[in-house]
Amino acid sequence: MVRVTPRAARAGIAGVRGPALSVRLTAPPVEGAANRELVAVLARALAVRPSAVAIAGGSRSREKRVRVEGLDPEAVRARLGAVLSVDSPTRHD
Repeated sequence: MVRVTPRAARAGIAGVRGPALSVRLTAPPVEGAANRELVAVLARALAVRPSAVAIAGGSRSREKRVRVEGLDPEAVRARLGAVLSVDSPTRHD
């Protein structure tokens, strides 16, 4: 599951919140703009072509189900894990 936040200052993967991947989008949720940006952000993060990413459910909701063609769930988790570990700040205690 993916939970989107439209009209954010920056687009990108924000992390994992509960069972959902949190994604920020700069596009507003009108006329499919946020959905198109979501597909582009996920395609870039997963290193697949945008046509391989499809919204399988929740196209008019903040919570969406996304299908990625050509990758099994474990590969998607591994690629997202790599992106999240690069994007997350390092703690210096």
